[in-house]
Amino acid sequence: MLPVKRLFVAILAMLVWADFNTTVSAQTLPDHVARIAGDVYSYGPGNEYFSMFVVTSEGVIAIESVNTEHATGLLQAIRKVTDQPVKYMLHSHNHWDHASGGQVFKDAGATTLAHIEAFEWMKANTGRDMAVPDESWSGTRKDITLGGTTIELHYLGMNHGLGMTVFRLPEQKVVYIADIVTPERVLFSIVPDFNIREWERSLEEILKLDFDKAVYSHNEKADASQGGTKQDAADNLQFLRDLRAAIYAEFKKGTNPMMVPDIVQIPKYKDWAMYDQWLAMNAWRLLLDDWMGPFPWRPDPGYQVKK
Repeated sequence: MLPVKRLFVAILAMLVWADFNTTVSAQTLPDHVARIAGDVYSYGPGNEYFSMFVVTSEGVIAIESVNTEHATGLLQAIRKVTDQPVKYMLHSHNHWDHASGGQVFKDAGATTLAHIEAFEWMKANTGRDMAVPDESWSGTRKDITLGGTTIELHYLGMNHGLGMTVFRLPEQKVVYIADIVTPERVLFSIVPDFNIREWERSLEEILKLDFDKAVYSHNEKADASQGGTKQDAADNLQFLRDLRAAIYAEFKKGTNPMMVPDIVQIPKYKDWAMYDQWLAMNAWRLLLDDWMGPFPWRPDPGYQVKK
């Protein structure tokens, strides 16, 4: 066989192998679903939101309904992976863009659950697509065990929204985190409903948790469906600190505070999503927080994290 012919055959073989593996993967899992670890899966239909679900021998635990369209797709995807019933739909926090669509899972027989802070807000502000959860929980920790699989619910106190819960599967070393970590993206827009200093504290607490992989509700990585790692949380925390340091460096130069947001730059993050569009807004938010004081803020009720 001529060398050129050998090369052609080798290339053809590689292409066939690649196509075969892609086909097998596509046949194994439904659209928009990726296996994260064991029986833990992410679901992300291309709407910038990711959910997670874990299959056990006694049923499925799902996290983040988002809205009715997303929830319907998530339920359909789960049913293509397993015939086990969905037993729980867990809400991460109160915001409409994450906690709507719960009725889809109620109708499927699942128990919907949110932290009491989120629950009370959801009850008072149902919106057009939000269903009040069936149950609430309080305190800083709750465990749910189903079919031998335990999922930990961690409430870390004030940070973003109300009742923000981080979910951890200790055996699989996987967490689900909404909003307070977004890999490879600067802070969201004007950074609404975030207490910045408490957010930093919460990220420090997250980094103390034992996990290797994470499903983040928003993710700008090249293969976002595969989730991320603990390093992404560390990177987000470092961005907050680097942005504050850059702001104060401008103060030391004598830059007019009103000009700082338009001047400040952090080149190491220039390739992160929305750097050019949102960095100035991020800077304004941190500047105002340090100038006016933390907001939102509320008195520390009995079930909040003690510092």
